Amino acid sequence: MRYALQLSFNGTNYHGWQKQLNAHTVQAELEKALSTLLRVPVETTGCGRTDTGVHAADFYVHFDADTELTPELVYRLNKILPPDIAIHQLIRVSPFFHARFDACYREYFYHLHQQKNAFVFPASWYRPGTLNFDLMNEAATALLDYTDFKCFSKVNTQVHTFLCTIHYARWEQLQPGQWVFKIRANRFLRNMVRAIVGTLIEVGKGEMTIAQFRQVIENGNRSEAGLSVPAHALFLQLVHYPPETFDLNRSSFKPVPEDE
Repeated sequence: MRYALQLSFNGTNYHGWQKQLNAHTVQAELEKALSTLLRVPVETTGCGRTDTGVHAADFYVHFDADTELTPELVYRLNKILPPDIAIHQLIRVSPFFHARFDACYREYFYHLHQQKNAFVFPASWYRPGTLNFDLMNEAATALLDYTDFKCFSKVNTQVHTFLCTIHYARWEQLQPGQWVFKIRANRFLRNMVRAIVGTLIEVGKGEMTIAQFRQVIENGNRSEAGLSVPAHALFLQLVHYPPETFDLNRSSFKPVPEDE
């Protein structure tokens, strides 16, 4: 039987979601807890990856079990997992459900504050100085005119394609001096959001024009884009699945063989 777990995690103490040799990861912690409770080795498949220090407010995994599980598993997992990983629900799904391939879009938030704040800094980037957010939003809107985002991808990453469909991208003011960048797409490349934010900052400082921003995307050269901003302010905010995805009677799915 296949199950999905919805969870969230604070990524501060982890080298990202995905298991790695000699690295502390969220996936390793979750699989250790599941294997302990179910008394058999359990392997999970996540809806994507997160880099070191990146957080997830919404994250899904799937795994298979030989026995029927109950919602009590959520309570038991939360008791033994570290306080920075929270399980929200257990869902019985079709044997064909895939946490990664069935997601139709993801949404990321990047938080920025311009006045020093002792309470928001752990999950927001302190970036003092003047920024033109109107220009930054004009540049963010230009992202929707493109699908190839090689210029914002981590160099030497092994992916089959750099194509992504961005649904929206914009800066919103939360309160004076505090902003959040919201971006939604069907998929994201490694380091993509942090590189986009860093390049938008160049526009906001007046060091890059909108025309130059477009040229960076069209040239596809990572060295022409801005620096990657710090990871601690980035959140995977939402992973969306079509309603029919969780139908137990679903007979098949069509995977998309692309890395995220």
